[in-house]
Amino acid sequence: MDLKPPLPLGPDGFLLDSRSWDEDTAERLAETIGIRLTDPHWEIVRFIRDYHRRFDHLPTARLFVKAVRKELGEAKGNNRYLHGLFPGGPLKQACLIAGLPKPPGCL
Repeated sequence: MDLKPPLPLGPDGFLLDSRSWDEDTAERLAETIGIRLTDPHWEIVRFIRDYHRRFDHLPTARLFVKAVRKELGEAKGNNRYLHGLFPGGPLKQACLIAGLPKPPGCL
């Protein structure tokens, strides 16, 4: 039996220490919100982690969609596609799974 230690989460379900993030942690975080990660999910999770690393902040939801469109193309940089992957809010759920802080303006 593979018992994993509990994830250190804040009250909103976000990882308290982003330095403890790895892909296994991402899978566990996704499970907490009912998402099974596929390659398209990983593409967005890696995108938002890279965005945060490069700019040292998180975008608003609107800027997130625009940034995805610029980087990954029109087919992926739109609300319909992103909500299909992250139905509880693309930016919020992508950040949660990516082990990043809660984004600005997210309830």
